[in-house]
Amino acid sequence: MKLPLSAVPVLRRQTLLLLGTLILACGTPVQSMAAQDRFADPAKVLRTVFPVAETGFDPAAARDLYSNAIIEAVFERLYGYDYLASPARIIPEAAAALPEISDDGLTYTIRLRKGLHFTPDPAFKGKERELQAKDFIYSLMRLMDPAIASSHRWLLEGKIIGLDELAEKARKTGKFDYDAIVPGLQASDPYTLKIRLHRPDYNLPMILAYTATSAVAREVVEKYRDGQGQVMANPVGSGPYRLTEWVRGSRMVLEANPGYREHYWDSDPGADPEKQKIARQMKGKRIPQIGKVIVQVILEDQSRLLAFQKDETDLFQLYGGLAPQVLQDGKLKPEFASKGVQLSRIISPELTIYYWNMQDPVLGGLSKEKIALRRAIAMAHQVEEEIRIVDNGQAIPLQFPVPPGVVGHDPQYKSSIQYNPAAANALLDRFGYKKGADGYRTLPDGSPLVIRFTSQTESRGHLQAEVWKKTYDRLSIRMETDFRPFSEILKAEKQCQLKQRISPWMADYPDGDNFMQLFYGKNIHLNNNGCVSLPEFDKLYEQSQRLPAGPERDALYHKMARLMEAYSAQRIGFARYFNMLAQPRVIGYQKHPVMHIEWPYLDLDLDTKR
Repeated sequence: MKLPLSAVPVLRRQTLLLLGTLILACGTPVQSMAAQDRFADPAKVLRTVFPVAETGFDPAAARDLYSNAIIEAVFERLYGYDYLASPARIIPEAAAALPEISDDGLTYTIRLRKGLHFTPDPAFKGKERELQAKDFIYSLMRLMDPAIASSHRWLLEGKIIGLDELAEKARKTGKFDYDAIVPGLQASDPYTLKIRLHRPDYNLPMILAYTATSAVAREVVEKYRDGQGQVMANPVGSGPYRLTEWVRGSRMVLEANPGYREHYWDSDPGADPEKQKIARQMKGKRIPQIGKVIVQVILEDQSRLLAFQKDETDLFQLYGGLAPQVLQDGKLKPEFASKGVQLSRIISPELTIYYWNMQDPVLGGLSKEKIALRRAIAMAHQVEEEIRIVDNGQAIPLQFPVPPGVVGHDPQYKSSIQYNPAAANALLDRFGYKKGADGYRTLPDGSPLVIRFTSQTESRGHLQAEVWKKTYDRLSIRMETDFRPFSEILKAEKQCQLKQRISPWMADYPDGDNFMQLFYGKNIHLNNNGCVSLPEFDKLYEQSQRLPAGPERDALYHKMARLMEAYSAQRIGFARYFNMLAQPRVIGYQKHPVMHIEWPYLDLDLDTKR
C-alpha cells in the first residue's frame, strides 16, 4: 500500500521522534589521559551466570537469549540503545549518526564511523580489517540465505528491494549468491549504506539495533562455517569484548577488545534519582571499564543463589523460584540490604504464552471440536496460580499479547478467555469428549485423549509440569510430561514437533510488532511456535505492518487478539519481573529493558574486597 503524499512529512517526523534526540553521539568528548588509562582494566573481572546453556554465537543463527548476550558483547550493530533513557531510545553504534530518511520513507542512508576494526583473526591473514558498509550488507544477506535457515529472516522478508528475489533464486539453485547486486542494499562508498524498501518500515532502526543484524566479516564465515553455513564457534566482531575461552555449556570468558573504538560513557538519566546517581558515577569514563567477564552456566536456581551469597558472582538474575529467600514485598530483605547488595527490578518486556500445536492431530485444526478442546484447556488454567507456585508472585498476568513497556500495550484490554473450569468441562461434554471407565476423557471418536506437555529439565520446568497437571486434572484429561534440555526444545518446536509448551518471548525491540509476529502464519518454523496459520489474522497483521504506532494500528491489534481467542490457538500468560542482584562493588548497574547485557556500561570498585 502506497503512503498518501499528505502523510510523508508525518512519517519522517514520527520516525525521527521514535529514534529520539541524541546529544554528543557523533563526537568524542575531550578526556584526560587519566580517564584513558583506566580503559578496560584487566584487574576488573566481572563474574556472572547463565541459567541455561548457550547454543552458539552466529548472529544469523543463534536463537536463544543467552547466546545473544555473548553476541551483543562481541559484535556491533548499526544502532544501539541509550543505556539509561526511558522509554528505550535508539542511538548510533557503528553508525556515525541516526539514519537520513527520504521523504517517502523508502530510502535510509546510513553513514558509518570510520576506523572501526574487527578483532584480529587468522581469517584476515595478518591484515588489519576495517568494518565497512559491505559487511552490513553481507550480514543482512545472510539472514535470508535458505541454507543458514535463520529464524530471524522475518525481520527482512518482503521489505528490502531485490533481497527476497535473491533468496528465492537460492532456494531453486541451492546456492545463495553473495556477490549479486541487491538494489535495496548498496554501498555508495565504504562508509555509506543505502537501504531501499518496498514500503515504509517504522521499526527498521530498531531492527538494525537487534543482535541478528550484527556485522560479521565474510572472510571469517568462509573460513569457519559448517555445512549449513553457520559459524557458531568462532565469533569475530568489532564490539567491546572478544570471546577468549569457551567450554560449551559450562564457561565463557570475554576479554575487553583492545582495538575497540574510543567510546565514552554519556547517557541520559532523566529525572530518575537512581539513574542520576549512576550518571554521576560513570559519566565521561571510557567504555568498557571492565577488562574481563567470566560467565558460568549454573542450571539449578539454588546453586546460583549460593554462588552469589558466597560472593563468587557479581551479577545474578533472581528468578521467581528464589524470590522469597531474597525479597520481601518487592524489596531486598534486611540481611541482603545491610551487605550493600543492589537490586534492579523491572517488569520484563516479555510475553509468556501457552501454545498448542495447531498441526498436531489431537490438538490442532479449526474444526469446532478442536477449538472447543483448546478453549476448554485455556479456561481451566489459572495463570495466577502458576505465577504463585512457579514464580512466587514475581510476574503479572497479561490479557493482551503486547506486554507493558512495549509500544502498543493496552492496559484496559480484557481477554474473552478467563479462568472458569466449570464452563470448560461443560464445553468438553457438549462436543463429545466423554469420560471413560477410568475417569479420563476420550476423543469424540472414543479413542484415548492424552496431552504430552513439554518442559525443561530444570526445577522450574518440573514446577510448571505440576501446575499444568492440575489444569488437566480439572478437566479429567490425561497428561504426560516430556522433560527435555532447553536446546532440544528449541530445535523441536521450530519443526512443529511439540504438542504443548509454555513459551516465553522477550522483546527483540520494544514495539508491538515484535509480539504480534509470533502468531503470523509465515513465521511457522521461525518464531510461531504454536504453528498457527489463520488467514484472517495474517491479513490483519500485514495491514498492521504498513502503519505507524497509533490508534489505527492498535485497532488492528485488538481484532487480531480477538481472533486468537476465538480459535484458542494460544493462551496469553504473563510477564515476569526482572530482578537483578549486583554485589556492592558493581558500579553503574541498571537493568535495561531491551539490551541483553549491560557489561560495557559498568565499572567495579576494586577497593571493595571480594
